[in-house]
Amino acid sequence: MAMAANCLSPLPHSHHASSSFSPSQRCKSSCVSTSRRFVSKAVAGSSTSVNWTAREKSDLYIHTHGGSNNEEEEEEEFSWEKMEADITYWTRPLRPVQWYPGHIAKTEKDLQNQLKLMDVVIEVRDARIPLATTHPMMDKWIGNRKRILVLNREDMVSKSDRNAWASYFSKQGIKVVYANGQLGMGTMKLGRLAKSLASDVNVKRRAKGLLPRPVRAGIVGYPNVGKSSLINRLLKRRLCAAAPRPGVTRELRWVHFGKDLELLDSPGILPMRISDQTAAIKLAICDDIGERSYDVSDVATILVQILIKLPSVGPKVLGKRYKLDLEGDCGRIFIDKIALQLFGGDVNQAAFRVLSDFRKGKFGWVALERPPRYII
Repeated sequence: MAMAANCLSPLPHSHHASSSFSPSQRCKSSCVSTSRRFVSKAVAGSSTSVNWTAREKSDLYIHTHGGSNNEEEEEEEFSWEKMEADITYWTRPLRPVQWYPGHIAKTEKDLQNQLKLMDVVIEVRDARIPLATTHPMMDKWIGNRKRILVLNREDMVSKSDRNAWASYFSKQGIKVVYANGQLGMGTMKLGRLAKSLASDVNVKRRAKGLLPRPVRAGIVGYPNVGKSSLINRLLKRRLCAAAPRPGVTRELRWVHFGKDLELLDSPGILPMRISDQTAAIKLAICDDIGERSYDVSDVATILVQILIKLPSVGPKVLGKRYKLDLEGDCGRIFIDKIALQLFGGDVNQAAFRVLSDFRKGKFGWVALERPPRYII
């Protein structure tokens, strides 16, 4: 078939060569068959001399779900480090994902001042991408203050994912609370932990002859990770604006949780420039960054290629979901097929459908990160 043939073209000579391609051409050149056997044949069968370093050979190798008849063997071979290398390669030719609305600069300055008043800092991250949803300056801003890490959307990752991250952060001395801000799971535990961590505040005040005061906890994190939803669930009423899109909260706001706890709701904060584009693509996939910052068809293409590689999803789950066969592993061709079958050829609508399905958990428990050096 013509489309399949396009997806099986040889890889470019170098990373620079791919940057001049159109998004469709880039996909067709980079979405080569994912087995080492085919890559060898593709190079041997072309008239082009392709010189790869050992690292490039490792990075460009794409592991497919259908390459083994033994699912356990396949899962054991799956490496998250190789996945990261693949995502880095796929994102390299794309337009950089950058989003820095005007209110964030002011918020960042105000937040740094408010953090000086905090007894406890509650950092909220997306449980699917805990590393991609932390600000590079967060450790510096928090300093020596008590810290609680909330991994929100716990319902979207598996128990093994949760255990892996809990172990990873525990070794760093960071207390982790898993939560589901939409349903309220984990919120009461979070409130109790915040008050217990800062219990010494009033002990010191009494020793100085001062009256006790509520514990002050600041809730910080990237856009759309669920900060306001967590506060609303803690308070059991809707005091903070919350919606499933980035940028809803635009100013700092103090709210009271009983007489013992004060919470600071803050807008999502992002670096002025996101240097790690692998992380930026994950933010786009998980809807943790504004839609204007990325090309939806490019992001959906990379998501499909990630899902194809993941043992928990793979080509069978994708094919069954959309009633389509996957030929090779080219995400762009699969998006084009969905567009033709469901949306009259509208690629953007097809891309939005795939991203929306992922964000709603239609593919099951799917994490896009595991702790560094973690292999399943």
